[in-house]
Parts: sequence; C-alpha cells; structure tokens
Amino acid sequence: MIDTNLGVVESHFADLIWQNEPIHSRELAKLCAKDLNWKRPTAYNVLRKLCEKGIFQNEGGVVSSLVSRQEFYGMRGAHFVEEAFDGSLPAFVAAFTARKKLSDAEIQELTDIIHNRREG
Repeated sequence: MIDTNLGVVESHFADLIWQNEPIHSRELAKLCAKDLNWKRPTAYNVLRKLCEKGIFQNEGGVVSSLVSRQEFYGMRGAHFVEEAFDGSLPAFVAAFTARKKLSDAEIQELTDIIHNRREG
C-alpha cells in the first residue's frame, strides 16, 4: 500500500521528480541543490524514503514514478475524505462549498464529472 503522508518539503521534492521523470539520480540531486539548497546525501535519503513509501523507484540510478501525480493526490484526497468526513464525499463537498463559492464553470465541470462517472 502506498503511504500518501508527505510533508511540504517531501511534496516539493516529489513534484520535482514528476516534472522531470525519468531523471538520473545525480541530476535529481543537482535539482535539489538548486531548488531546495540540499546536499546530495539529503536528496538521496529523501528519495530512498519516497521509494519505500511506494511512490517512486530508483532502478539503475534512473528515478521514475510508480504512480502519477494525479493518482497520488487522488489517493491522498480519498484518504482525507475517509478520515475527516467518514468517507462521505457529499459531506466534504458541503463543507468545502460552505467556505468557497463555486463558479458556474466549476459547477458545470463537477456536474459533467458526475454524469460521466454515472455512464461509465
């Protein structure tokens, strides 16, 4: 099972991988030095942890994802809804829309998603 619990810095690191994959681990370490001000061992340690969580793989020094960014955040969102709203998507939407007004375009997009899921 994939562990979707990431901190802010780990999430930024993961985004670097998703934006640049497949990427050699040495190039990833260089990106981390530039973007996160990390030394190479730090980048390799965080990469190892994210590989252990089942999100990425490092095969022969080439880093790639085991799940896409969209799949990952979809799993993370589903986990949040399960934990915070007892799995009730309508309860989540009600809470979300109580604090943020949806535009007509967003309402239409959500309606289209629901309609397509019902058909498919």
